[in-house]
Amino acid sequence: MTKPEFIPAEIGTRVTAHALHVGDRINTIGFETEALSAIPLAIRVGTSGVAVLFRYGVAVLIGLGSDEQSRFLETLKPRIDGKLARREEEAAILAFAGEGETEDQVLSGGPIQLRDMSPARLLVVADVLAKSVVLAHDEREVAKVFEIIEPFAKELADHGRTRRDRKGVLQLIGSALLVQHRVSGRVAIGEKPDALWDRPDLERLYARLEDEYELKERLDALNRKLAVVAERANTLADIIDTRRTLRLELIIVGLIAFEVITLYQLYMGKAH
Repeated sequence: MTKPEFIPAEIGTRVTAHALHVGDRINTIGFETEALSAIPLAIRVGTSGVAVLFRYGVAVLIGLGSDEQSRFLETLKPRIDGKLARREEEAAILAFAGEGETEDQVLSGGPIQLRDMSPARLLVVADVLAKSVVLAHDEREVAKVFEIIEPFAKELADHGRTRRDRKGVLQLIGSALLVQHRVSGRVAIGEKPDALWDRPDLERLYARLEDEYELKERLDALNRKLAVVAERANTLADIIDTRRTLRLELIIVGLIAFEVITLYQLYMGKAH
């Protein structure tokens, strides 16, 4: 029996899978009547294209021309929350090798050769591409946080103190926490796609794609950087707290001294 396909294809057919990180979240409610897949939501676009929408803000467009992509993204705009000023993008070529091949092939720097264009296979590919673009976005955000940390660290090294206020440090911690939440919470990069529950035979395809896009290595590196950011931010917050405590202590000592002097002057005035 012929397997159902998202995209009708003959052996040798090549299509482009284009992943775009468009925002913080995509509202998928209302697309259900057109759904080819529920989790993640996949819908038909045009006659031979497919859009796979991930609620954490990524759209993977497969088999769409540039004009079709533009039109679809325009219709998607009202559904995007927290639109990104700069979109991360990732593209891959999918080649239909045919069922005569013994297994799917993921060639380094080349096309992803699939035995068929079935929903499960395309969803596995879309999942990896979606995670890759989110990682790229978060890697860039963490790099920005490190750029903020550097002046703090330089001031401490040069002067033994920092002029930065607590608000700046708290903003730094907040930026790190947002990235950490996105990685471990909404996106769950370390988890396997739902398609593998019904198709465990595609575990090898997923593993090869995961290796090709270095998802585990990038996630580990990102978590290490986030840990460094959290540690440095806490250190800076402690330094600022210590400085504030010292300032308050000096103010209190000054007020006590002022009261003592005032009382002494009153006493001396009465004595005369």
